[in-house]
Amino acid sequence: MDSTFEGGFANPVFDAQTSFRAIMDALANPGTSRQLAETVLAQGPLSAELASTLLTLSDTDTHIWLSDSLRTAPVEAFIAFHTGAPLTRDPSRATFALAANVDELPRFEQFNLGTQEYPDRSTTIVLAVPSLTGGADLLLRGPGINDHIHCSPTGLPEDFLTQWSDNRELFPRGIDLLLVSQGHVMGLPRSTRISEGH
Repeated sequence: MDSTFEGGFANPVFDAQTSFRAIMDALANPGTSRQLAETVLAQGPLSAELASTLLTLSDTDTHIWLSDSLRTAPVEAFIAFHTGAPLTRDPSRATFALAANVDELPRFEQFNLGTQEYPDRSTTIVLAVPSLTGGADLLLRGPGINDHIHCSPTGLPEDFLTQWSDNRELFPRGIDLLLVSQGHVMGLPRSTRISEGH
């Protein structure tokens, strides 16, 4: 059977709940890793982690932006079949943005940053990275963090700290960032202050 139709969650309700809890917990506890539901299949360039997050968060009212390598007919058919979410090529219109790697990710300010009246309408970026550990040490402070926490994901933009500082200054506007790798998700909400670790 075509993976477009069978590649979703094996147990849609339970698996979606599992991944939803993981994503919400990751955002509530910035810089920590949480495990996504494992049953979803990769769809060509769309990794299992990206697919799991997509199936969990999107519906017919959420506009999805895909990075270049994800804009394939099978991926678009998978999204249409499983979520009915409309696709957009304009990052400023995206509810969720999925990027297969950092080289395909526009600068944060090109996405929907929300408004003062509706900051929740900003884009949540889901970025696939090689690993959630082993990169440059980052120091995180802010809501959901007891004093501070360290994390070290790989595959972030070279000027990530500058982009993130600019994003943080927009609060309550600004993008939220989900990093996915090896079956796990890490949340970096816009309220988090991030600096070089020591």
